[in-house]
Amino acid sequence: MSPSRAAETVTALLLAVLLALLTGCGSRLPERAFETRPTVNPSGGEPLRVGIITSTTSPVGGETFTGPRDGARAWFDALNARGGLDGRRIEVETCDDGGSGVGNNACVHRLIDERGVFALVATTALNYAGAPLVARAGVPDIGGQPLTPAYDTYPHLYGIYGSSAPRTGRAPGWGGTLYGGTEVYHWFREKLGARTAAVVSYNQAASAAYARLVARGLRTEGYRVVEEQVDFALPNFRAVAADLRAEHVDLVFDAMDTHGNVRLCEAMETLGVRVDAKVTNVQNWSSAVSRDYARAPGCRASLWVTGSSRNYEDTGQPAVREFRTAMGGRALSQWQLEGWAAAMWFTDAARSCLARGALTRSCVEEYMNRPEPYTARGLLLPVRFEHLARPPATRNTCLSVARWEDGRGWVSQGDMAKNCATVPQLGYRP
Repeated sequence: MSPSRAAETVTALLLAVLLALLTGCGSRLPERAFETRPTVNPSGGEPLRVGIITSTTSPVGGETFTGPRDGARAWFDALNARGGLDGRRIEVETCDDGGSGVGNNACVHRLIDERGVFALVATTALNYAGAPLVARAGVPDIGGQPLTPAYDTYPHLYGIYGSSAPRTGRAPGWGGTLYGGTEVYHWFREKLGARTAAVVSYNQAASAAYARLVARGLRTEGYRVVEEQVDFALPNFRAVAADLRAEHVDLVFDAMDTHGNVRLCEAMETLGVRVDAKVTNVQNWSSAVSRDYARAPGCRASLWVTGSSRNYEDTGQPAVREFRTAMGGRALSQWQLEGWAAAMWFTDAARSCLARGALTRSCVEEYMNRPEPYTARGLLLPVRFEHLARPPATRNTCLSVARWEDGRGWVSQGDMAKNCATVPQLGYRP
């Protein structure tokens, strides 16, 4: 089961949209798909090898899925600069699966069978077709982004947001049903007093299915819901913007890609449509907003984002400052921070094993499955893997919320550890 965090539900289902829209993905791996980060081990001992699978050259764009990889690399580079893992350097092997299932299987074989990686870290795969192979090999996959139901299906896979599902390998969640909470809609109702919300989707099955789930969650929280749909090939965003104005919409949610979001904002700008919040998700939580929405300053000012990790702009937090220093002035994103946290998680698990006398995969997994929640020094909301026999009807869930402000970037709205509420859990079929 996905944890009852709206950010994960959004991310997982938006990927389903992308998969359905991009059924023409190629099956060949791109050139230079494999890369080893060179390391020197002054002590002479063997480096510890970890693998990172990323859909770097996926059909949805070269930078779409690279954030977690870059954040994890930054962590391991900084760790090695400090002497490695108890004197043992980490050797990072990356693999670009090209966004295809065939490519993903090839990456899994390459990293596990040929390169013998100890673990996978910060996996971000458009089509995680190789997940059953990873599970059968008993290789821990730590801190991956749950872009498919794999992290709620297979043992040995540990998504960055945790899971409560049994994860027996037979079906996602509970008999093929996953659950997500209504905390995002609850937060905006309580904090902004929003009462009317619009959901915009493409006329495509996965997009429409996700939009129905959002609309259901909004209605559960007492909203009046306006449902809008555009043609994927010839979208009329101007008509949608006009309807948003006519319906006096407070909030806008979507089941579209970034390109569609930008075009909707531009149409809203043209017609002078203003809303209290245009709500996006962790995939779009980056410093690229000012560039992407350059032609829609009014709509840009209404952008909000929700997730399950601490805002990368929160420089008052020591763990955030450490991350930003390691990134070396590069453009930043929330997915980079989550990749950094994933690499930290693996390192903490490995250190706990070394402290007990032996670094083994089973020991690392004992750490991952412990009842104590993990927070990555406060970068993540508490994460655990519960293996519940039945899904809970409600759950107390916390939320990280930020709003875009020109000149300041993403500004946190309250403390994520206090943005909490007990909300219902709604089932959906991935």
